[in-house]
Amino acid sequence: MTELTHLTIAEAREKLAAREFSAVELTEAYLGAIDAANEKLNAYVAVTHDQARAMAKASDERLAKNEAGALEGIPLGIKDLFATEGIHTQAASHILDGFKPRYESTVTANLWADGAVMLGKLNMDEFAMGSSNETSYYGPVINPWRAAGSNQDLVPGGSSGGSAAAVAAFLCAGATATDTGGSIRQPAAFTGTVGIKPTYGRCSRWGTVAFASSLDQAGPIARDVRDAAILLKSMASVDAKDTTSVDLPVPDYEAALGRSLKGMKIGIPKEYRMDGMSGEIDALWQKGIDWLRDAGAEIVDISLPHTKYALPAYYIVAPAEASSNLARYDGVRYGLRVPGKDIIDMYEKTRAAGFGREVKRRVMIGTYVLSAGYYDAYYLKAQKVRTLIKRDFEVVFDAGVDAILTPATPSAAFGVADQKMNADPVQMYLNDVFTVTVNMAGLPGIAVPAGLDARGLPLGLQLIGQPFGEETLFTVAHAIEQAAGRFKPTPWW
Repeated sequence: MTELTHLTIAEAREKLAAREFSAVELTEAYLGAIDAANEKLNAYVAVTHDQARAMAKASDERLAKNEAGALEGIPLGIKDLFATEGIHTQAASHILDGFKPRYESTVTANLWADGAVMLGKLNMDEFAMGSSNETSYYGPVINPWRAAGSNQDLVPGGSSGGSAAAVAAFLCAGATATDTGGSIRQPAAFTGTVGIKPTYGRCSRWGTVAFASSLDQAGPIARDVRDAAILLKSMASVDAKDTTSVDLPVPDYEAALGRSLKGMKIGIPKEYRMDGMSGEIDALWQKGIDWLRDAGAEIVDISLPHTKYALPAYYIVAPAEASSNLARYDGVRYGLRVPGKDIIDMYEKTRAAGFGREVKRRVMIGTYVLSAGYYDAYYLKAQKVRTLIKRDFEVVFDAGVDAILTPATPSAAFGVADQKMNADPVQMYLNDVFTVTVNMAGLPGIAVPAGLDARGLPLGLQLIGQPFGEETLFTVAHAIEQAAGRFKPTPWW
């Protein structure tokens, strides 16, 4: 049944409608693939065999009655950040041990309403804090890609590493993910998959464990641009339970694929040509420019002058919001509880045992920048920088630019337990150098596979769009995909 797991969502949808196989058969094929590979890849932290089979059976019944939803019978993996009723939801953290919510996140509820099937919960960096999926309480996820002639385990990127690895390794047809500073786009680039972070407010954040509330946004990781468009259409909605969600109609994103690029202006920001940038990334970027020019787009040089301040400002704003959001985990109502001599002692012991090293680091940074005497010097200043970053993009888009093309990551995937990365947190944070501006400005961004490096590892390009300009991003990303082709890892798992 391996061939079933290699179908795209669009192909599986068509074949299910034509009754070439059943939703139960498709789901069984994926469950078999997970059971065979998860020990090596560690992409899933919980596999919901029984629920998947029950949902697939219900899908077959709806298909038989011609009552199919947009994702009827399509098996998906769900990042462990999304609340799933009665099922493991722990943000890959020890502090949420045993937590099974009594409610469903709006994003997953939307998917189930459209007929999707849940395969299980996907591994991730703890509380979405990380760029390599090595901070998870459940251990690192292994990238299905390997360098040519090497057996070294590589990271899949983070924080949505389980989502990206599961999609690339054919362990789900598509996956939900979240992006606070690049956590959809960076892992997509590292695994040869497509990942889109929609405009802030396009998808509801209700029922999604919060990291940094003004930056977090849900989106899909998929095998190709069409599948990402199909998934986002189902995930996106306004939601009365999330006042930051926006009441705008959700377009048919799939219809944007194949449109002409003639008359479009694509901006190339000079500030993204950074010192020490790898020659391979630079060459890939140039290739992307050539593809879009050949497709009829006009290429224009642009300036985003405050880009250099984005990473430091992000690593003030995000930890500040995290320190506030994570204060609720205290061992009183749910999750881990370590007894103490009094309630303060219990709080301290629970948090010391429950939070991992990276989460503690960011909570401490966040608490520091919000403390009396430092709030104005750090947090307030970072928010002012954020306004300037947003203004840079507004000036460019007001000048008629339709989308911006940049690299997605500074390099291809690196090794698990890479000494340089793990010894210096700043080196790890630099993985987000091309992606954080998008979150700071609340804009949509998509990562699309564009080539392989000299070692045969995938590299991605990023497109940044105007607010709620996802349709344009899908149009341009599809043109890149058509020019670059698609990339699959050679199975070793």
